[in-house]
Amino acid sequence: AMATAIKPVEPAENALLAELERKIGHASNMYRLLAHRPQALEHFVAFYKAVMGQGTLDPRVKELIYLTASFANECPYCTGAHLRLAQRAGITEEEIRALKTLQDHGFTEPERAAIQYARELTQTAAADDTSDALMEHFNNEQIVEITLIAALANFTNRFNNGLGIQPEE
Repeated sequence: AMATAIKPVEPAENALLAELERKIGHASNMYRLLAHRPQALEHFVAFYKAVMGQGTLDPRVKELIYLTASFANECPYCTGAHLRLAQRAGITEEEIRALKTLQDHGFTEPERAAIQYARELTQTAAADDTSDALMEHFNNEQIVEITLIAALANFTNRFNNGLGIQPEE
């Protein structure tokens, strides 16, 4: 609802925004509002790449974590964006439905550990019940990466939901 109250920045007004939209090939409702704080947009894009780009985890696991948080926070913007990325990472429609309805039994043990950790972190801002399982399956660098992904998803979920940002058509 609020997004209508905040006028998006137009690409003609911000060279970085114009360049980002050119690279992704479409308008970005989120970037157009982030562009009200140009330095934040610049650093967000770099940080997002550092977290979601090449790392120690399979892209499939990264997207399972991002979607877990986005479903828990009911974020239409992030869910829409990451459903496309999840499909590219080989996550099936059936797995997406399972994730959405908290049916974790079909996932591998490491995937399940990451999903349940991300879900608890999202719901309680802690991981008292799920961090032990994570340590059984992942090394320190991977655990930090998993935590970064869940935290990043929660950041974008709150930014987009807070401002009422809707997915692009």
